[in-house]
Amino acid sequence: MKRELKVRGQLRVYLQWPILLSVLVVLMNLVAGAISPIAGLVMCAFTVIYVAIALWLYLYRKRRLLTGLVEFSSDYSWVQTRLLSEMNLPYALVDEKGRILWKNEKFQETVSDLKGQKKNLTSIFPDITREILSSGQKGCIHVTYEDRNFRVDLSPVSMEVDAEEEKELGIEEIREKMVAVYLFDETQILRYEKEITEQKMVSGLIYLDNYEEALESVEEVRRSLLTALIDRKISKYITALNGVVKKIEKDKYFFAIKQKYVETLRENRFSILEEVKTVNIGNEMSVTLSIGLGMNGETYAQNYEFSRTAIDMALGRGGDQAVVKDGSRIQYYGGKSQQAEKTTRVKARVKAHALRELMETKDRLLIMGHKMGDIDSLGAAIGIYRIALAMNKKANIVFNEVTSSVRPMMERFTGGSGYPEDMFVKTADALELADSNTMLVVVDVNRPSITDAPELLQVIKTIVVLDHHRQSSEIISNAVLSYVEPYASSTCEMVAEVLQYIADGIKMKSAEADAMYAGIVIDTNNFTNQAGVRTFEAAAFLRRNGADVTRVRKMFREDMRDYKARASTISAAEIYKDNFALSVCPAEGIESPTIIGAQAANELLDIVGMKASFVLTQYNGIIYVSARSIDEVNVQVMMEKLGGGGHRTIAGAQLKDMTIEEAKDKIKGVIQAMLEKGDIS
Repeated sequence: MKRELKVRGQLRVYLQWPILLSVLVVLMNLVAGAISPIAGLVMCAFTVIYVAIALWLYLYRKRRLLTGLVEFSSDYSWVQTRLLSEMNLPYALVDEKGRILWKNEKFQETVSDLKGQKKNLTSIFPDITREILSSGQKGCIHVTYEDRNFRVDLSPVSMEVDAEEEKELGIEEIREKMVAVYLFDETQILRYEKEITEQKMVSGLIYLDNYEEALESVEEVRRSLLTALIDRKISKYITALNGVVKKIEKDKYFFAIKQKYVETLRENRFSILEEVKTVNIGNEMSVTLSIGLGMNGETYAQNYEFSRTAIDMALGRGGDQAVVKDGSRIQYYGGKSQQAEKTTRVKARVKAHALRELMETKDRLLIMGHKMGDIDSLGAAIGIYRIALAMNKKANIVFNEVTSSVRPMMERFTGGSGYPEDMFVKTADALELADSNTMLVVVDVNRPSITDAPELLQVIKTIVVLDHHRQSSEIISNAVLSYVEPYASSTCEMVAEVLQYIADGIKMKSAEADAMYAGIVIDTNNFTNQAGVRTFEAAAFLRRNGADVTRVRKMFREDMRDYKARASTISAAEIYKDNFALSVCPAEGIESPTIIGAQAANELLDIVGMKASFVLTQYNGIIYVSARSIDEVNVQVMMEKLGGGGHRTIAGAQLKDMTIEEAKDKIKGVIQAMLEKGDIS
């Protein structure tokens, strides 16, 4: 069927103008005839000729004009087609299924094989799916073809057809979407970017964790040899990476390497951590070191600050590990060894004096532990409370949820026991008390998200942190004084030492000494876990101040339901990979099932061959994981992979939106991955 050419739009109006002007000429003719009949007759002849020419142009010459326009359009289209075909940018048109409908010469040259299935864009670039093509959205996708990298820009092509033509041609149902495809070769750019990145400087710090202790364990005449061997190990390790290393103090080193060697360090998992332990010339104690790396900062100075932050993180987590701070991302490596307890109390004395100076500038203290506070958190808070009273400062302990594990001890401070009724307050009351002259002391926790009242961290400016858990990437960043010692058995031990140095003659009541002594007993599992010389010295100090062992033991006896729940948890334990115990603690009818789970995890370690134990407790819609180990496994690193943290031998995590079986599988997956990487021997 022949389809007539139609004239639309501005062109149609332009062709109608002579006819419209004919009306004006006729009106002029009438006016002239009214003035002068002779003039009217003469003009009438010209009017007839004008109208005849206008009609002839519109009716007969229009087709010739359209033919000329079509010829011009054809010539223009041919030029445009040639320009597209010969364009130096690979360009193609595909349908929504990925079939290549048209391509220019450069596209053909770039994608050399377009036979068979290769005529489909999704076969050439598997990253480009039919869903992406049919979405109708502009997009940019980075793909690889053979040995080159491309950026593929996708742009939907709209076929504009008005309703009348669409109906006349009957194409309502056969119209298909088309997508314009542009290829941009970014192989060279990516290579240059990679080379630039690899040439960036990475700054690092190496600190010897136990330099003084290791020297003391060797004969005096051989100490210089031990130092020289350590220096040689470190220098050889960094020099092998084409880096430079400089000893800045007797136990501290600064080094700089190119960023491309960081991947080598990651692949060998910072082997210097283990190599330095092999240095032995009769020293009873193996030397361990910590490494902090800073990279991808905007300046060299920022990289150095990143390395300072990283080394602080490594030391705060117990040493014998490497921490890489890559911009805002932090990664941990190592951390297998148990940190040796420092026999000197210099740090405790310095921190105690700093705490005293801060307290003297404030009128009130708010003391806060972690959510669902345990006896270590309570005991440490009571120790700080006693310091505040001794310095004539008002003090309150923020404690929101009282569990069965701490209730017997708290009852000794409430209900007419001689202590103020507002000794323990809730979060809402604490927020009302907080002002510019208030100091917040956070005990037994260094992660803001699990503090008992995170809102106080935003309201109060002067914050002090005392904790014995290893630090994670989430820390209380605005603390003016931070005393975090992972070697300590408990926060109560740390507070007991602070009590001895912060002021002379502070007298404790027996209830306060009992609370702190109980915190040490519980966290050390009756002095069998993480208990060092200073732990017993702190316990002796508390005994001298009235702590009674028998009274504490009787206070923490449990009822029959809790005892049966713990026994049930132990009897239902599953042994995974011969050395890991997993079990589930029942929560029904138990007031504090998470405490029972933690106790069960401790007892599972008494089984021969167990390197670590994990007890899961489902409580209030959250699965609480209690992880315990003796010395071979760092459960803190394992729990960090689940979003938790803690101490090297005592750690935990909270899992949401999953079942107990899924949580078990997740823990097993972490164990399997660490076994494969060699993080667990």
